[in-house]
Amino acid sequence: MNADCLVRDSATPVIEIRDLHKRFGELEVLKGVDILARKGDVVSLIGSSGSGKSTLLRCANLLENSQQGEILFEGEPVRWKGTGLHRHPADRKQVIRIRTNLSMVFQQFNLWSHMTILQNVMEAPLTVLGRDRDEVEQAARGYLEKVGIGDKCDAWPAQLSGGQQQRAAIARALCMEPRALLFDEPTSALDPELEQEVVRVIRALAEEGRTMIIVTHDMRMAGDVSDHVVFLHQGRIEEEGAPADILRRPGTERLQQFLSATAAA
Repeated sequence: MNADCLVRDSATPVIEIRDLHKRFGELEVLKGVDILARKGDVVSLIGSSGSGKSTLLRCANLLENSQQGEILFEGEPVRWKGTGLHRHPADRKQVIRIRTNLSMVFQQFNLWSHMTILQNVMEAPLTVLGRDRDEVEQAARGYLEKVGIGDKCDAWPAQLSGGQQQRAAIARALCMEPRALLFDEPTSALDPELEQEVVRVIRALAEEGRTMIIVTHDMRMAGDVSDHVVFLHQGRIEEEGAPADILRRPGTERLQQFLSATAAA
């Protein structure tokens, strides 16, 4: 089915994942996970290292192949070929279309060192979407201003702090005009002062009504910006709900232990 032919309304989730399973050889990392993000939702994924958070995000963006379950983007299911460890997307054009609408921001920034900050932000809209250069440059400068580094357009990534590089990565993601943003531990590589620069940008995006799924170790940010928090433990959803319930009134012993350990760190 062509994505343009789908009838969508505000109730149609931007991203929906049903009963997702993911293996790396004999190791089962995801064991039947369901995630839902409607337009304007901010969903935070929390949990210990190895719980499957980042893998889930990479599966949602089709950077990793899952072995079972459904992934839907704006109501359109990903089409698969093969089964089990041999399962992979059947339609490359569909994969490209979905990825261009789900911009991902990585932990380690992943800026191209041989390009200026402005060139980094402009590259994907020019090469992937084939947009007009003048239009893209205007948008790129606007997004760099939006994240607070409009004066760094001509700088090289190595000349920026970690917080500035991550904000440039967010501007790069925004310049694709995506339907949703996926953040994979966006602040974990930063010291506390630089972390807050990035948190302020993410909070502003949440206030704009951007659809986001955020893998994070920052419980304060999860509480501030999220509509829904999902606690993953050993590849399964142990608990989920509104931030006030999950983070302040955990219902399971495992989540209580996780939050206590996080607060003590």
